[in-house]
Amino acid sequence: MADGLSARETLALVTDDFTELPAPARRSPPDGPLGWPGYDGARARAAERTGEQESVVCGTARVGGTRAVLIAFEFGYLGGSLGERTGDRLVAAYTHAREQRLPVVPLVATGGSRMQEGMLALTQLQRVARESALTREAGLPQIAVLRDPTTGGGWATLGAGADIVLALPGAQVGFAGSRVRPPDADPAAYTAEAQVAAGSADAVVRPEELRDTLAAWLRLLSAGRAGGPVEPAPVPAALGDTTLPATGWDAVRRARSPRRPRAHAYLDAYFARRLPISGDRCGGTDPDGMLCGFGEHRGRTVAYAAQTGAATRPAGYRTAARLIRLADRLGIPVLTLVDTPGAANDAEAERQGAGPAIAELFGAVAAARTPVTTLVIGEGGSGGALALAAPGNTWATPGSYFSVIAPELAAAILKRPLTEIESTAGQLRLRPQDLTALGVVRGIRGGSP
Repeated sequence: MADGLSARETLALVTDDFTELPAPARRSPPDGPLGWPGYDGARARAAERTGEQESVVCGTARVGGTRAVLIAFEFGYLGGSLGERTGDRLVAAYTHAREQRLPVVPLVATGGSRMQEGMLALTQLQRVARESALTREAGLPQIAVLRDPTTGGGWATLGAGADIVLALPGAQVGFAGSRVRPPDADPAAYTAEAQVAAGSADAVVRPEELRDTLAAWLRLLSAGRAGGPVEPAPVPAALGDTTLPATGWDAVRRARSPRRPRAHAYLDAYFARRLPISGDRCGGTDPDGMLCGFGEHRGRTVAYAAQTGAATRPAGYRTAARLIRLADRLGIPVLTLVDTPGAANDAEAERQGAGPAIAELFGAVAAARTPVTTLVIGEGGSGGALALAAPGNTWATPGSYFSVIAPELAAAILKRPLTEIESTAGQLRLRPQDLTALGVVRGIRGGSP
């Protein structure tokens, strides 16, 4: 097989109790709908070689205690290609998932649509996209695993269309398969690792870690499906110095200190376990500016988007918006941590769409039905910080500030000398206690008792 594992072997890798769903019946004319000479013989040889009657095996199983619908591609059956009968099986699997309120896990290994069925094969992608959309609307998670190879329409629907995208090391992943790429194409661009770097997949997972990783993701993302109102995420305790700043400039100085706790420290203290998501699905990542994912806090799943203290890049804002929309669909509360001097404003950030990316995040927060809780843990620099803040449910730590503009920039705009920067900071009323008095934040979060 392409990655060394058949569909059944892949299923055995992640579960012990797989139960196959019955395959829908479809009558097919000799040599298929196009009358492609030799097609029946090719299918018969594929069935004899693999023991399967189609290119996908669909069924239910428990993965680490969570029941799910699994769709495993058999690459040995005509290259894992999608035809009409493949589409029938996929539709039945997604329908079963919605009826039983189960997450869907596609284990993808495919070369694309089946040429012997022509456009009838290609239109199966529309059927798959429809089923995936209905499953999203039903509030059920989809977690794809990209095997080797994952190309063509299978990548552009079942793979890239999933909520969380995991990939096996070294897997060939790309819309164009190896035989149809430009002759000068860089092979390194068509790999699992390259897709993660480009923000199109979340993580590369080794085969021996796949079962545990899938189980953790299924447990976290399935936690919000019980129904009823969603309780907000609790506000984290403040870390570090919990005395209030005396002046505005003192607040700025403390928030900028390299010694104060940053996002990693807050996330480690808050979550018993967490799993990251990566990438904006538009070709970008911002690992130095924004941390996003899902974690377990006191037995509950909470989604998080946390600025790290660096200037946030457009991909960071889009990744946070992606996270909030996913949490909203799954009924999972969101925690955001504000800490940035502001949005990245270099020429490359503008070319990457800084304004639209910030607007997208503002919109995601505004439209979220799931509760969003925000804690300002450091610098709150202008709109680039405010985009991540929850209206009406934002808190501040004693070592933070929030300002319409940095004091230095405010002084420059007002044509004030450098000696007036500190007094300008005071006039901006950016201290935590000022923000509370102004009603910008709900209160100041102290340390743990």
